[in-house]
Amino acid sequence: MSNQELVLDAAPQVAACCAPLTEAPLAVDQAEPVAKMFKALADPVRLRLLSLITSAGGEVCVCDLTTAFDLTQPTISHHLKVLREAGLVGSQRRGTWVYYWARPENLKQLSALLDSPGLAPS
Repeated sequence: MSNQELVLDAAPQVAACCAPLTEAPLAVDQAEPVAKMFKALADPVRLRLLSLITSAGGEVCVCDLTTAFDLTQPTISHHLKVLREAGLVGSQRRGTWVYYWARPENLKQLSALLDSPGLAPS
C-alpha cells in the first residue's frame, strides 16, 4: 500500500492506559466552583482559618480568629473574604463583630471528590 492509499474507515484501536472511571467526571460548570474552593484552601493561613472554624463546631467570632495568628486584622479579614467567596464559610455581621461558620454542603462536596475510588491507595 502506498502512502496515498490510506484507509480511513477503521477507527484506531487504542489500549486503555488505566482503569475506567467508576463515577462520572465533573462537568465544566461543576469544576469551576470546586476549583475555586481548592484554590482558596491552597493557602496555609486560609487552611488554618477553616480548620479553626470547623473545629469550633458552630459560629466563631472574628475576634477569636485574629488572636490565633501573628497577622494584622485586615490580612485575616482578606483571607476570610476569600474563604467566604469560595463558598467554604458563611458570615454574619452582628454589631462590631463578624461571625463565621463552615458551609458543610460545600465541604462535603470536596470530601466526596477527594474520597472517590480513583484516589484510593493501591
